[in-house]
Amino acid sequence: MSKVVLQAAGLKKSFASPNGPLAVLRAVDLVVHAGESVSIRGSSGSGKTTLLQLLGGLETPEAGEVFINHAVQGLVTPRKLLGHGVGFVFQNYQLMPELTALENVVLAAKIIGQSRVEAKARELLQLVGLGDRLRHLPSQLSGGECQRVAIARALINEPAVILADEPTGNLDETTGKEVMKLLLDVVAQRQTALVLVTHSREFAEKAGRRLVLAGGVLSPA
Repeated sequence: MSKVVLQAAGLKKSFASPNGPLAVLRAVDLVVHAGESVSIRGSSGSGKTTLLQLLGGLETPEAGEVFINHAVQGLVTPRKLLGHGVGFVFQNYQLMPELTALENVVLAAKIIGQSRVEAKARELLQLVGLGDRLRHLPSQLSGGECQRVAIARALINEPAVILADEPTGNLDETTGKEVMKLLLDVVAQRQTALVLVTHSREFAEKAGRRLVLAGGVLSPA
């Protein structure tokens, strides 16, 4: 079996409400192997985005642990090496509006101290079909093109796993299908693991393993 690139155990998270703490995640466990694609479905407010943020080190769990594989140091907590072992693809792209497509991808590498990555960024943008859009600002790109830039940006640091949060949520049906196919094809080609949060049953079923988050518990679909 391929190596473990993401491991979460006993994750708990709750938020304040007028009636007291509202438990969103209750002892969530997850193991993802290299090259594996995993989809997570759930109703609105079920905690899908919160789970991804915990997995990627953007939030801290009240209980439990998360480990992400790092090529040099093995399994480490994502907050220790944020940006090295994990790549994010967000629903609303999260691109810097004043930067070109190429600059947005390069920036993700510079943030973690990498330099001389422009050639690599060009190759990734070519890979996602934007070789002729390198100098375009996000405002000059369609939604589908912006999400392609985001995918290239997520790959620039060669992450062990990509966390995708409703990556087609802002796209029309046809463009959403194109972007989803691209995302699945690219991660399979590069043997990068994928954890995909989506409300779409159709897209969820394209993943190798399918899970559902309900009542704060993650279980097989």
